[in-house]
Amino acid sequence: MVERVQTGVRLEKRLLKVLKGLAEYKDMTLGDLLEGIVLHAFEGKAPLGEASLAVVADLKRVYGLDLTAADSHRLREDGRP
Repeated sequence: MVERVQTGVRLEKRLLKVLKGLAEYKDMTLGDLLEGIVLHAFEGKAPLGEASLAVVADLKRVYGLDLTAADSHRLREDGRP
């Protein structure tokens, strides 16, 4: 058993669309998808298999997501330092 809490996380708009699309494809909630991704990452394991990565590639194209892991620590919003 786990205890879940509601959180207000800010994410890049296109990234969120891709995550929601992947969660829908996998018939799971966005929260469950994020938990799985994070738990895999904490163990140094790849969170997504080939089929899921193909879906992600399609969703990235649909939503115009061109960000990569290299961008992760350089994202800035207008009006924010």
